[in-house]
Amino acid sequence: MNDFLRQVACCTGATQLHGQDLETVQINLGPRCTLECHHCHIGASPRRDEFMTPQIIDNLLRQLPKIDCRTVELTGGAPELHPQFRELVDNVRALSLRVAVRSNLTIHQDPGMETIAPFLAERRVALTGSLPCYLEENVDRQRGPGTFVRSIAALRRLNGLGYGLSPELPLDLVYNPGGASLPPDQTRLEESYRQRLHAEHGVAFSRLLTITNMPIGRFRADLRRQGNEEGYFALLKAAFNPRTLDRLMCRHQISVRWDGRLFDCDFNLALNLPVNTSHPDVSALSATPATRPIATGEHCLGCTAGAGSSCAGALAA
Repeated sequence: MNDFLRQVACCTGATQLHGQDLETVQINLGPRCTLECHHCHIGASPRRDEFMTPQIIDNLLRQLPKIDCRTVELTGGAPELHPQFRELVDNVRALSLRVAVRSNLTIHQDPGMETIAPFLAERRVALTGSLPCYLEENVDRQRGPGTFVRSIAALRRLNGLGYGLSPELPLDLVYNPGGASLPPDQTRLEESYRQRLHAEHGVAFSRLLTITNMPIGRFRADLRRQGNEEGYFALLKAAFNPRTLDRLMCRHQISVRWDGRLFDCDFNLALNLPVNTSHPDVSALSATPATRPIATGEHCLGCTAGAGSSCAGALAA
């Protein structure tokens, strides 16, 4: 039994975590990205060349009508870089499913990407963009020089299309700490973001989502270099919050990796911990029970610390 399950057992008596209802199918189209952020759990970068193949996409589209979910979320890397990105958006919308895209924002400023934003707006695609601070120096330190300025320019362009202003065009922003600490209160931080971004840059958005840095990938490598790995795990363990358990994203979604493998969440995907079934691949998506036992590890403490963490932000007050 790992440290996470020990905490669960101590608080609830349960020795295994199971899925509940399936709300979201998250599709990771590949780890290629225009940025190379220090905290990225996927290890995304411009040098990665893995992409989901047309065959896997076709198989996925055959499976989606057979399952009961409400949202299909496209992520990466930068999902917009996939050659079938627009076609996939249209095919999923044709199934009457909500489509959401997780974006690094700066890609909307890249040559050749000028028509992506209008395309998404026309199809009422929800956007979630990474902006880990409202201060330029903090964003650039974590995501690379010039990232903040380009992100603000992208947000202004998206606002011009109605994103962050119309209920039909939600534009959420993602905050994550710059180091080995838990996120602050999501509601209060959102107020600060809203005031600063509007006053200083004329930018609007829908919601702020706070996400804990997961102790995997590049962030864990940084912890080791700094000699802070053990201390960070101790922080997460001490802040375990049982009120987060019902809303953990692994209990309400399935993630599909670019190679067609199925995972309980994007973090398990990064660690190559597939769903706990005999056939963890996209051809068995419709046969994968929502109530399956969840694959867990010590990294899961990151989702249950403090107010909790998920792709949709904090989980508990």
